[in-house]
Amino acid sequence: MLKKLSELQDMAHAHATKRLVLAAAHDENALEAVVNASKKGIVEAIMVGNKAKIEEIAHRQGFSLEGFRIIDEPDNEKAAAIAVKLVKDKEADILMKGNLATSSLLRAVLNKEWGLRTGELISHLALFELPTYHKIIGLTDAAMNIAPDLNGKASLIKSSTAYMRKLGIETPKVAVLSAVETVNPDMKSTLDASALAKMADRGQIKGCIIDGPLAFDNAISKKSAEHKGIISPVAGDADLLVASDLDAANALYKAFIYFAKAKCAAIILGASAPIVLTSRADSDETKLNSIALAAAIN
Repeated sequence: MLKKLSELQDMAHAHATKRLVLAAAHDENALEAVVNASKKGIVEAIMVGNKAKIEEIAHRQGFSLEGFRIIDEPDNEKAAAIAVKLVKDKEADILMKGNLATSSLLRAVLNKEWGLRTGELISHLALFELPTYHKIIGLTDAAMNIAPDLNGKASLIKSSTAYMRKLGIETPKVAVLSAVETVNPDMKSTLDASALAKMADRGQIKGCIIDGPLAFDNAISKKSAEHKGIISPVAGDADLLVASDLDAANALYKAFIYFAKAKCAAIILGASAPIVLTSRADSDETKLNSIALAAAIN
């Protein structure tokens, strides 16, 4: 059972080193994160981007690029295409976003001829280490899907729980969140949650336990659930939180980090390889954890 996000580095070291390709690598924050991860033996890296700018950043930041493969491609769209094709051709295992728009990278990922489509939604999974919770907890989707419908939420759950099982969480407990814990025909979030729970009961979504609707306090506090008379294997022990929409998930994501002082790791799922999208606002620890999260599975 994953207890701390630092364990992701140990998991990455436990098997063959993954190869990461950084698309549009002429980005100070992403480049530094990849170099740090490489120094720690978490990944081997390929840089695709403007070679002159990559070397200038490295010189300014005082780190060496010795041992890195660099493919010189100043055009961001072409750099994204090269990076995706390297993953498609099994020359790299992880894709990471550098100095280009997320939409540009995803356009390459979803290319029908040489992209990384799987049929599932491209979605965001974040893992948090919170000082007030007894284990690592996941959250989806705080970055990609604005208002997923029932099928969309099922896809988010399938992708997230499949990845969590690879991390050693054998049967993830999934809490589908709403503002209330009872089904209300006027609240779509409660209808979706109850349907997802029944889908899991009948084997339409496998390898996890789903319950909902659950208010946030019921999902993470046994005491709260008991107070409301909720009998559930998920309540108070959730491994994954599924928010009703991006607004709710993103607010919860940032509340965990800024109010609860959570440590975080996050990746993009739904493609045939994990994708790392770090933000300039992310801490160095979050960037390293996110790369380790992508590298931690076989």
